[in-house]
Parts: sequence; C-alpha cells; structure tokens
Amino acid sequence: MGYKEENKLGVALIQADIEIGSPQANKAHLEELMEQAVQQNPKPDLLVLPEMWNTGYALEQIQDIADPEGQATQAWLSSFAQKHEVMIVGGSVAVKQGDQIFNTMYAFDQKGEKVGEYSKLHLFRLMDEEKHLTAGTELVTLDLGGFQAGASICYDIRFPELARSLALGGAKMLIVPAEWPHPRLHHWRTLLMARAIENQMYVVACNRVGSSRGTDFFGHSLIIDPWGEIIAEGSESEEIVTGLISPELVDDVRGRIPVFADRRPEIYTDK
Repeated sequence: MGYKEENKLGVALIQADIEIGSPQANKAHLEELMEQAVQQNPKPDLLVLPEMWNTGYALEQIQDIADPEGQATQAWLSSFAQKHEVMIVGGSVAVKQGDQIFNTMYAFDQKGEKVGEYSKLHLFRLMDEEKHLTAGTELVTLDLGGFQAGASICYDIRFPELARSLALGGAKMLIVPAEWPHPRLHHWRTLLMARAIENQMYVVACNRVGSSRGTDFFGHSLIIDPWGEIIAEGSESEEIVTGLISPELVDDVRGRIPVFADRRPEIYTDK
C-alpha cells in the first residue's frame, strides 16, 4: 500500500466540478485530478470519485449520453488503476442497459480487476431521477484491499436500513459518492456522522462542487471515523481530500460499545 503505516489505508476523495452533459470533458478533467492525487507522497491506496460524474444531471438527454453497458467507464478506470497500482471506487456514472438507465458505481483493485458494481437503490424524486432512471435491486459490499466497504450513493444515506444491513453483512466502511446541493449542508454532515456512529464504521463520502442549472453543490467531502469524528473535510472548491483509516479501529469501537450484540431485531425488524 502507498501509506506505510501498518494496516492503514490512505484515501483520496476527488472533489470535482462536473460539466453537465459532457462525458468526454468530465473524464479528461477527472483524470487530471486523479493524476494529481496519485502523485502525492505518500501515494493514496484508494481514490473515490463523485456521483454521476460523466453526465451530471442531464436527465432529459440521458438516453443519448449514458455509457452503454458502462464499457468505456470500466475500461478507463481499470486501466488507470492498473497503471498507477491504486484502488478506485469510480463514484457513479449514468449507464445504459438496454432501454434502461442506471446510476452505477464501479470499483477496481490495484491490478485493474473489477471488485464490484452497485446501482443506486433509492431514486431522488426532487431531481426527477425516478422519471429517467431505474433503481438498483441489490446490496453490494466491496473488498478494498481486505477492507470490506458497503456501497451507497447520495440519497441512499437517508435510509439507515441500508447502512445497517451493510454493516451487519461485514462492512467496516460506507462509501458515498454524491451530488448533494445547497441548502442541505447540515443534513449531509449530520446524516453521514449518524451513519458512522450508529454502525460504528468509517464513512467515506465524495461530493461534487460547482453549479448546474441553478443548483449549487457545496463539496464538503468527508472522511469520518467509527466514533463519528471527522478525519478530513473538503471546502466548497475543487480539491483532493485525503485521510488515513484503519480497520482495527472499527473492531475496537465495536468492542467498546456492543451495539450489534445488544440489538433486538425480533421486535423491530420486518416492519
């Protein structure tokens, strides 16, 4: 791993602006920022990109500009990961499968091998996602260098059942690419810290910046530890947000406050 501290994982969040409806321009811009990230010393082990970075919310033209089968995105991410020997959670992109469009995350290991994909489960009605996109149907946990990470995208964090299900399945980290806008900064920070505290897991959340058709996105990408303490937080400008995380801390926190052992699922599940 790039970070030499034993059993630590170095994370870099690519907090970028996104040009609506311009997949090629966005790919070129993201690649420039990713190149900057891997040139850092020490080099991060894991890069995380924001949500829908290929198209932005150009939903009215999404059928024409979504990545068919995600092929171009996967080939690029795999090549970059292999070249730089870095793991990548590629945020999410608009992917065309037949006549359906999904908001899909792809993840790759240091050898460029795909370790998983996840399509957003909860579609955000305030941005008309449900009119243009198809919701995913599966929970996904990614193996990132032996660190089990649950996959979620933006609006998903308002559904605590998802993060809890991932934690119960072994996840020690929640990955959250997003396009989360003003004026809901307080919700963003509070929900992410709550997901970390209640599940005693890391939360790694990469939000975009910039403006798009009258909506302003505030960044504030976050790396939060299992106590709910903020390790790193971005500004409202483009930047690379970095932090160091340890799976052993998850075990320690879960041992100190036995939330999972004290659950009463026979009373409050299946409601």
